[in-house]
Amino acid sequence: MRKLALFAMLPLLSGCVVGTVAKTAFDVATVPVKVASAGVDAVTTSQAEADQKRGRELRKEEERRGREARQMADRCKQRRALPTDICSAAQPY
Repeated sequence: MRKLALFAMLPLLSGCVVGTVAKTAFDVATVPVKVASAGVDAVTTSQAEADQKRGRELRKEEERRGREARQMADRCKQRRALPTDICSAAQPY
């Protein structure tokens, strides 16, 4: 009786094993593609990323220029201008 039950359940088990083997084979076949695409993505820069980086650089440069202009205006106002300061441009008329 036990043997009969085992033989009856054997087709059910073989389907699970075949499904597992097929999934494992699929995973093994797709791993190199996933690794390669991740590597390519890591070393390349998309256009959006490049635009964001350029925008960040421009904002930092703008902040630096604004900071320098305020410092120059303060020096001109206190009559301690540096030789490179253009005080006529910093002073309102």
